[in-house]
Amino acid sequence: MTSLSEILSLARHRAEHTKLPYSGATTPAEAYEIIQRAPGARLVDVRTRAELDWVGRIPGAVEIEWNTWPGGVPNPHFLTQLTRQVDQEALVLFICRSGARSHNAAMAAASAGYTACYNVLEGFEGDLDANGHRGAIGGWRHANLPWQQS
Repeated sequence: MTSLSEILSLARHRAEHTKLPYSGATTPAEAYEIIQRAPGARLVDVRTRAELDWVGRIPGAVEIEWNTWPGGVPNPHFLTQLTRQVDQEALVLFICRSGARSHNAAMAAASAGYTACYNVLEGFEGDLDANGHRGAIGGWRHANLPWQQS
């Protein structure tokens, strides 16, 4: 069993190695372990309402759209909504479909003063497979972590 400090150290190492401007990057399984073991840690799901409704939700996650639905335009209230729902001193893990929007959300939060921002690599659905489909390679669902269909 890997300790919380070992998981966070590995996540920080990934950030240093890839020169990320926030605290670290985790796999979905590591993110789940962190939220289980770190009191006050928050998972922020930045997918659109449509994705949450049609694809599935992570129980207990804070849901704040990075891009709004419909239209896919950036949510101008993202940081205000984040500040209202998540303490700036909390360890915050950001997740989206694939890890791209959550990377941007982690950067924005870190720039806004959040002290422990982490991106969940692979996101909820993982990378595209050879047929252009998500869900078969990586991701929260593929790792059999808790989620529910709306």
